[in-house]
Amino acid sequence: MKVILRSDVEKLGRSGDIKSVADGFARNFLFPRRLAMEATPAAIRWSEKGNEKRLKIRDTNTAKSRDVASKMTGVTLSFNRAAGAEGKLFGSVGKSDIVKSLKASGFTVDKNAVILESALKEAGEFEVEIKLQPEVSTKIKVSVLARNS
Repeated sequence: MKVILRSDVEKLGRSGDIKSVADGFARNFLFPRRLAMEATPAAIRWSEKGNEKRLKIRDTNTAKSRDVASKMTGVTLSFNRAAGAEGKLFGSVGKSDIVKSLKASGFTVDKNAVILESALKEAGEFEVEIKLQPEVSTKIKVSVLARNS
């Protein structure tokens, strides 16, 4: 089934793209979440009219994201967590902790932009990727310090 994406869908495409997807994926995931609409001839004509505007908005957002990424490159976040005798943390540092700390530093980032496979459960220095746009990402340093409890 051919669909027109209404918004960006990770690993599928950007807003305005016309994609072929499985019928079930379209009916059960894309349509209920209003992420796409069926690509009828009238819908395709309507979509083509808005392509220029969408491209300008996308370019503007990408430029802003590149600017934020360049400012964010030198950021180092520090977390102090209670740890046991072996140095293993009692808690962990997760995506929400990183987002809150970035907000305190003046950067507003979505939780899904933080690429972290699993929460940081050990003391040390870590490099965490922040993906602001599909083509714009940066890495920040996260320092987790263990304090004896």
